[in-house]
Amino acid sequence: MSTQEKAPTSAKPLNSLDAFFHISERGSTVGREIRGGVVTFFAMAYILVVNPLILSAALPEGSSITAPGIAAGTALVAGIMTILMGVVANYPLALAAGMGLNAIVAFTLVLGAKLTFQEAMGLIFWEGILITVLVLTGFREAVFRAVPYQLKTAISVGIGLFVSLVGLINAGIIRAGSTPVQLGIKGSLDGWPTLVFVFGLLVTIILYVRKVKGAMLIGLLSSTVLAVILQAILHLPAKSETTPTGWGQTIPSLSGSPISIPSFNSLFQIDFIGAFSKLGAVSVVLLIFSLMLADFFDTMGTMVAVGAEGDLLDNGGNPPHSSRILLIDSLAAAAGGLGGVSSNTSYIESTSGVGEGARTGLASVVTGVLFLLSTFLSPLVQLVPTEAASTALVFVGFLMMAQVLEVDWKDPELAIPGFLTIAFMPFAYSISAGIGVGFIAYTIIQIAVGKARKIHPLMWLASILFVIYFLLGPIQAALGA
Repeated sequence: MSTQEKAPTSAKPLNSLDAFFHISERGSTVGREIRGGVVTFFAMAYILVVNPLILSAALPEGSSITAPGIAAGTALVAGIMTILMGVVANYPLALAAGMGLNAIVAFTLVLGAKLTFQEAMGLIFWEGILITVLVLTGFREAVFRAVPYQLKTAISVGIGLFVSLVGLINAGIIRAGSTPVQLGIKGSLDGWPTLVFVFGLLVTIILYVRKVKGAMLIGLLSSTVLAVILQAILHLPAKSETTPTGWGQTIPSLSGSPISIPSFNSLFQIDFIGAFSKLGAVSVVLLIFSLMLADFFDTMGTMVAVGAEGDLLDNGGNPPHSSRILLIDSLAAAAGGLGGVSSNTSYIESTSGVGEGARTGLASVVTGVLFLLSTFLSPLVQLVPTEAASTALVFVGFLMMAQVLEVDWKDPELAIPGFLTIAFMPFAYSISAGIGVGFIAYTIIQIAVGKARKIHPLMWLASILFVIYFLLGPIQAALGA
């Protein structure tokens, strides 16, 4: 159940916009939807900087594809697909190039498997087409509905912890050190960017407990203003080994015009069949399979988390129009390949907008429009440092933790898979890993207590696929892939 207070519902829609998006019906207002869409955009805006940085590692010297072109393409595809999610599925879920998936493209497909950038995008396209077929046949939604409700709840809680950890790491509050992770630099919070994060988070908390509307957005924007002022005075560098107290992924400064003409030179840079002839069918199938599983279950967890935070799930833990949500998400993967920006997928940062009151697809339309505008206004987007955007991510973790009470912790048959799901997401730094471990544990426990017949056939299949997924490395080694 969301902690956001609902607006009074209305028997009749107030206008055509209200009627189309069912705004009043879902207990929201146009203002909340706009505010939520803006918060989601700023929480995701880092992808416009990070995606080009990661994918640029896969570009050969002298390539016609440039980092600015990838940035423009990232914004374009994210904008189009997020608007489609809002209009077609009427769900407050935003999409963009997937973190993790872009790293697979750069470091596994190109630098590892020695594919060209275009051949790697071809695999991304075919992965998207495969998932789309699974949606159209009803298989993907059937798998989603086969998952027990309490396991879905655990997925939402685990994602909340995962999102908080992402925010803390992006802000430099949690770092690697003498131990696997530690607080700040050698156990201390140091540096002006850290102050920006702490300031933004405290503003958000204080405003929220005082029931001020738009607490997360105000916290995000106020910390951005502070960051811009500090940068103008102190001229801080980017974070590096020699300057660990520098800015994270974005330096909050503006040089030159705030408006630039986008160059979409990554669009349609794709080779549909090159990977098959270069690597062989078996290796390609395994690579597509690993991409598909990462995409397949990340989206399932994300749509549940967004629905749970917005109180949009039915009694079975399913969001409205789930087949439409899954279809748009699947097409977004293929669109990312065509756009040369890696697979696009649903973003867990959407929960930050839902935390601000978003309940309908209008919020997604707002987010999508901002992405499209950012193709021209990328200098302004880059004013928002990671330290400011991360405040919303950390606070969303608090909002999502409230759902942990819905897991029956006195029933070990459900509590143990739930616990493993929650624990593995942040500890393995992977939504898919958490879901996979939870699925496998649930299946094994049901067999152990003599309830194998009660396991849904699709849960059997998903568990087996996850076992294969976790053993992909040894399988590929055995096959000489």
